[in-house]
Parts: sequence; C-alpha cells; structure tokens
Amino acid sequence: MSQLAPLSAPSQDLPSLIDRAASMLSGAKTAAEVLEAREVAGLAYDVAKRAARLQRAKSAHDDLVAAAHRAQAHALEIEARAKRRLADEYDAAQARGEVATRQHHPGSVGHVGADDMPPATAADLGLRRDQIHEARQFRDAETNDLGIVRRTLDGRLERGEEPTRTALRRMVTDAAMRGLRPPRRANRRNPLYVAPTPEQAAWRHVTGTFRAFAEWASDENLALAREGMREARDTSFHELDARAIAEGSAAFTTIKEWFDAR
Repeated sequence: MSQLAPLSAPSQDLPSLIDRAASMLSGAKTAAEVLEAREVAGLAYDVAKRAARLQRAKSAHDDLVAAAHRAQAHALEIEARAKRRLADEYDAAQARGEVATRQHHPGSVGHVGADDMPPATAADLGLRRDQIHEARQFRDAETNDLGIVRRTLDGRLERGEEPTRTALRRMVTDAAMRGLRPPRRANRRNPLYVAPTPEQAAWRHVTGTFRAFAEWASDENLALAREGMREARDTSFHELDARAIAEGSAAFTTIKEWFDAR
C-alpha cells in the first residue's frame, strides 16, 4: 500500500479531514486506495475523539462537545464503508487466486500460478487476519440489517452519548452473527409470515424513512429546524451537513421520479 500523503496545515481541521476521507473512498478503484481511505477516516476519528475529550476537560459548552461527537460519527461511518469495500475487494482477490486462502495457502500444491509465484498473503498486503474478519463483519451486518451503522451512530448522538468504535463494533457483531443463525420458524401467532426479500427490506427502509420524516415535519418542527440551521451556519460541520441534505434530497427526487414514471 502506498504511503499516505502528508496532511497540509489546512487539512488538519476535522471537516477537511473527514471530507478528504469521504472523497478518497468515493474515488477508490483498488484495494490499496480503499485502505488509504480507511486510514484517513481512522485518523479523523482519533482527532475528533481527542477533541471531544479536550472539550469535556475544559467543561466546554455542550454544542462544542456535540460537534466533536458528530465528527466522530462521520468518521466512523466512512471507516465502516471502507471496511465493507475492503471485505469485497479481498474476497474477490481470493476468488481470482491472487490472495491465499485457508484451503490454499502459499506454496500449496495446485495453488501456484503459472509464473511459479504463490498468491499474496494478508501480511503481504499489510493486513492482519483480525482486520479482515472485522471488515467481513461490517459487510455482513449491513447485508443482514440495512442501515445498522448509521442507526447506531445516530442513536448515540440523539442520546448525547459518544459514538465510539467499541459501541459500533458491538452492534455490528450482533447484526453479523444474526446472519449465521438458522432462520427462525414462522411465528406461531402468524404462521403465514414470510421474511422479506432484500429488495422488499430495502423498499421498506425507504418508505419507513419517508413516513418518519413526514410525521415529524410539522410546521412547528420545521420552524425550529430552520432556526437551528441559522445558528449552525458558523459551525465547523455546516458544510458537511448541507452536503448530506443535498445528497438526501437528490435521492428523494430520484424516488419521486420512479412514481411519476409509473
């Protein structure tokens, strides 16, 4: 993996660091580039975590601590996406015979390429086995419970709790393990119940998000949100929040176009 480019002074601030990690991951085309994005996201998380602790030590205003916590959540979400990408890239490389597997370790009979070079190992790629295992858990957790990472982070922010790697890993591990358990029998109260397909689950996630927002978006709540937006204009993460709203709005517009095209 190529060495990370040194961070310039302007990019040391959290919003720029988080934005850099997100951009790197979006543009990543190789496993090495995914790893670099993960490293930058991890650095952003560490910086945000130190900032939150420093603000608490100074008995700073709650808004400053909350801003640092939001930065941690942003960084953790990007890091989680990078881990999922890494799991896919690593498994694909194993399927192509470019990376060794447990069944076919380097030098084993029948697993040496035409150029007599054995496949690379995790260590050759600068990865530990536990990192690969964790990456697969993050991927499997999102497959089994779409949106688990974002919901976990949002839940802790709403409760005023610090979004930490440990808390996120605990929820992700549980969600990943659910996919390994045998399917439960139909509920006795509803023997006709059939678990939704991934497509149905995704659509329910969309409609549930719309319904929840529509129920919340009363005139009073929207007025409060608008005032909050004005107060947040000078905060460090206003641009990131604005970008997230723009991306969400674009997604909502796309879904509305699906209906209009029916």
